[in-house]
Amino acid sequence: MRLRSITAALLLASATTAAAAPASVTVAVAPELQKKFDKTYGQREAAFLTADLREAVEEALAKTAAYDGARVELTLVDVKPNRPTFKQLSDTPGLSFESFGVGGAAIEGRVIGADGAETKVDYKWFETDIRQAHYNWVWSDAEWTFDRFARRLARGQEVAGR
Repeated sequence: MRLRSITAALLLASATTAAAAPASVTVAVAPELQKKFDKTYGQREAAFLTADLREAVEEALAKTAAYDGARVELTLVDVKPNRPTFKQLSDTPGLSFESFGVGGAAIEGRVIGADGAETKVDYKWFETDIRQAHYNWVWSDAEWTFDRFARRLARGQEVAGR
């Protein structure tokens, strides 16, 4: 009898948590940045970065119920690679993949809660020390920015105005 009541309680708890829809995350590219992807970085990089940002935010928000039923609408405003992209390498003879520099990203957007409340968010971070970039791959600093933004958002830390 006791086993049945424990099983029933577990089923009820799992049904309750399954009823809450996880946050939906969409990522767009700002028009100015889209021009930069078209001319300099390449469309392949735009697809990679938007997917990476979306996945980082979805994974972080999946660990908390605070944003269940919410919509997270993000815009990638700016990115800088740590190394040349494939398009840059093919467009510029003599450019080496061994070239490196400081990178980072800027994100803007809004979170629309299940209750309809809207919160604006923005976050940016660009490396300032070239010594930190030598062993990075093309989008290391941008990915670091995405992960940090996602963690801060999931923890409920203020990410507006950073």
